Amino acid sequence: MMRELVEREAVAAAAALPSLNDAVVGPALRRAAQLLEERLGEVLAANERDVDAAGGTLDEGALDRLRLDEQRVATLARQLETTAALESLEREISSRTLANGLKVRELRIPVGTIGANFEARPGVALDIAAQVLKSLNTIVLRTGGAALATVETLVDHVLRPALAAEGIDGGAVGLVRSADRAGAEALVSVPRWIPLVILRGSGASTAALARLAADNGVRTLAHAEGGGVLYVHGSARADRVTAIVDSSLDRLGVCNRLNLALVDREAAGLAAELVAACEGRGVDVVGTARAAAVVSVPPLAEPIGYEWAGDPERVATVTLDLVDDLVEAAQIANTETSALAAGIVAEDVNAVESFFSLYRGTAAFWHASTRFADGFELTGTPETGINVEWAPGPRGPVTYRDLWLRQYRVVGDGTQHR
Repeated sequence: MMRELVEREAVAAAAALPSLNDAVVGPALRRAAQLLEERLGEVLAANERDVDAAGGTLDEGALDRLRLDEQRVATLARQLETTAALESLEREISSRTLANGLKVRELRIPVGTIGANFEARPGVALDIAAQVLKSLNTIVLRTGGAALATVETLVDHVLRPALAAEGIDGGAVGLVRSADRAGAEALVSVPRWIPLVILRGSGASTAALARLAADNGVRTLAHAEGGGVLYVHGSARADRVTAIVDSSLDRLGVCNRLNLALVDREAAGLAAELVAACEGRGVDVVGTARAAAVVSVPPLAEPIGYEWAGDPERVATVTLDLVDDLVEAAQIANTETSALAAGIVAEDVNAVESFFSLYRGTAAFWHASTRFADGFELTGTPETGINVEWAPGPRGPVTYRDLWLRQYRVVGDGTQHR
């Protein structure tokens, strides 16, 4: 029954594809921004019901991601407007005429219908839907039970009416209206209708869905793991270390916050400054044996890249290690973490360039917080997620600019032969 439900939404989304074009999608997103502000009361009331129902089951970090308020809704509205105003995707990549007279055009074409599974963060529904629609694809959304009432309100009272106002079939935004985990499993099991699914959520849960998708021939763009890394080089200034640590911990339940601090042996004297900056944010620091040799910290009982943002019992924690040099720091960031983002604090420009050349993650920062590893901050448009796969294709923040297929269109005159 769940598969039938998902297929029904996907079929409706596929039928809506012809109604999408660049001339109408932008105005529809602007209209959605207006409706979001006009129907603020409805959205907040639905969200309050979700938050109240989840109060006894979700930790404070998850509740913070679930909760909407006037300021957060206003931010979502601005992001919709920003996406609407962005240039449309350039469809033609190149064109050329072969020696035999064939005219060849290389184009970007829509994928079709894209699925998206995410947990208790209702604003993600708008971020993903806007990006997918902007790329002229349709979408089938699925969220966990904690955010379902809010997402239903966003779909039924904001997105679909906005689409209809511009003559777009409302089925372009589908929704799996079930809190059952089987809904997520069905979403990654219908390659005929949904060939690509965006996955956002906890590591283990998302990894399981990615495996199921692969078994069913469905491609995924998964955003399951994160954790920012900060490397303190021997040439680092104490004030910069303190400032960047502080700005990296403004929110704890997010993937791009400071998770692992690596201090060079030549900067060992700054370890205490780093710990103090964490404590100033109410964050505990645990360390390896090497780190404990230079500053008093409790021992680390997890793998060095363990992501604290996903641990509701110890979310206010950062790991500290002492490294021999920047080569070791980059190696740890590459192999022991998700490779979401890493930053360096250093006054030595050559050291920065060396670290950048060795680090292979999705974003590298110099004297800037990894909290800026975010689609809106880096590209000017909200992301569907941050893809950390070690494979060609969209990597880092994924936006509408990445959601397309390549197609060749070839025109001859009937005389060409191989």
